[in-house]
Amino acid sequence: MSRKVIMTQDDIRRTLARIAHEIIERNKVIEHLLLVGMHTRGVPLAKRLATDIEDFAKLKIPVGALDISLYRDDLSSLELQPTVKSTDIPVSVDGKSIVLVDDVLYTGRSIRAAMDALIDLGRPRSIQLAVLIDRGHRELPIRADYVGKNMPSSRHEEIQVKLQESDGVDEVAIISTPEVKEGQ
Repeated sequence: MSRKVIMTQDDIRRTLARIAHEIIERNKVIEHLLLVGMHTRGVPLAKRLATDIEDFAKLKIPVGALDISLYRDDLSSLELQPTVKSTDIPVSVDGKSIVLVDDVLYTGRSIRAAMDALIDLGRPRSIQLAVLIDRGHRELPIRADYVGKNMPSSRHEEIQVKLQESDGVDEVAIISTPEVKEGQ
């Protein structure tokens, strides 16, 4: 098993600053903006983006946290029951331009679940997606509006995002695991 760091703390900081500028540029009326981070690492990323947007645009943006555990499409196939975290959206989603924030975009299934959860809370004006890493391998027709880094990977690789808030360090690594052949 090999591990290679593909983003350092400075890379993550610069990437989030760039994404914050892109969000400001695309959303002309940022007063209607709401950032919603997906548990677990999307939440601190959303908070960092909100801080950057406040620094650049001089406007405080509300930040929410979204739990998608009960919206997953693989609940019946999971051996363990999911750990339910809290959903905390500080304002109504009605009429808001929501930027959904996650660390890694892979198959798109988590994002589909997050959109279902948001729609259950109300009717947003729009839902945009910001991800730190897009690794490809989509199973659903979902793409991010804001991408920190495109990191094409194989299915036997793992993208590991570590953030100061939860892991004590900021870095993104790609981990190669031995490929399992079918029938083994």
